[in-house]
Amino acid sequence: MSLKAKGAVTGVGDTRYSKNSGKSVTTLQMEASLAAIRDAGLDPKEIDGIIVYGNMAVVAEDFITNFGIADLRFSAVTPLGGASAVASVQCAIAAISAGICNHVLIPLGRNGSSGAGGRIGSRVREMPQFRTIGEFEMPMGAIAPAQLYAPMARRHMELYGTTSRQLAEIAVSTRHNAILNGNAMMTKPLTVEDHQASRMISDPLRLYDCSLESDGACAIVVSSAERANDMAQPRVQVLSVAEAHPDSPSAITQRPDMTRLGIAKAAPRAFEMAGVTHKDIQVAEIYDCFTYIVMCQLEDLGFCKKGEGGPFVASGAIKLGGKLPINTHGGLLSQAHMAGLNHVVELVRQLRGEAGKAQVKDAKLGLVTGYGDMGDGTVAIMARG
Repeated sequence: MSLKAKGAVTGVGDTRYSKNSGKSVTTLQMEASLAAIRDAGLDPKEIDGIIVYGNMAVVAEDFITNFGIADLRFSAVTPLGGASAVASVQCAIAAISAGICNHVLIPLGRNGSSGAGGRIGSRVREMPQFRTIGEFEMPMGAIAPAQLYAPMARRHMELYGTTSRQLAEIAVSTRHNAILNGNAMMTKPLTVEDHQASRMISDPLRLYDCSLESDGACAIVVSSAERANDMAQPRVQVLSVAEAHPDSPSAITQRPDMTRLGIAKAAPRAFEMAGVTHKDIQVAEIYDCFTYIVMCQLEDLGFCKKGEGGPFVASGAIKLGGKLPINTHGGLLSQAHMAGLNHVVELVRQLRGEAGKAQVKDAKLGLVTGYGDMGDGTVAIMARG
């Protein structure tokens, strides 16, 4: 059974993104969820499925209690780190296709700036790959995400001549889009020279190669394709969705190919299911925990060949008005770190024509990805109407 066009995103919502919201993760998620439910034209009691983000200690019962849901028929957690948001879309559509539920809420919130429990670094202990990190990386002093992924970027540089200035192009274009957004944490213009002058975090990753710590929340509602026809907003169909994991072993430094992510396996399935080509994609929201991960995904997705990611991003292709505009909201690098669900929200708004100053003209078909833990990859292709 194919999941092609079996579900649609019918509602989206978010809070303000900041460094210190003064609110709990539960409160933030409730606010964003209510906004998404109202955007869909639903009553909270009509939600009959919930997929929570497992790292923030907010569970389905919190929504049952706060929203007065009398008959929640499905709940789940997708523990793939930054790949979880798109994986949740796949899980929701699978549950809907099985006839279990009609409207699945996917909320995600963090207080990564003001709450110590929400900081990205603390999540390393929860990764299923922690045992292999402890065996190979930790003895060398690597524990933070930047330290774990820096060898991937360095290996790419050694193999293909990729440069830090090429990575800077991703940070600069993403910052430009964030400034247009109206709800982004980083609103000061950024240049390649600013990037190059920023402090080294873990060679070769500099400060502006790294994503933010953020307070805020966002949420989406996924409904059956049939129900979506009669709801408040224009339908955004999920034409395809796929998930994959990186090659064994889990320890990045021990893999035969450190530059290949799980999304290299998921992408062909997603394009085949959707029945579209790379040339058809008009806008893409690419998970951007680090600039290198963006570039590597563009290669593994097939938008350019392996090793050609540096010249591709430096060519202007990823900018607004370019061949493939990406991260039109500012992404994790400059809008906020919502573990990738804000990427899904942005793609939906792009396809509805609601992206404001960063709107890609007449965008009808787009792609969104997730990247998690040591290389988990997810991808969804969505279409207007």
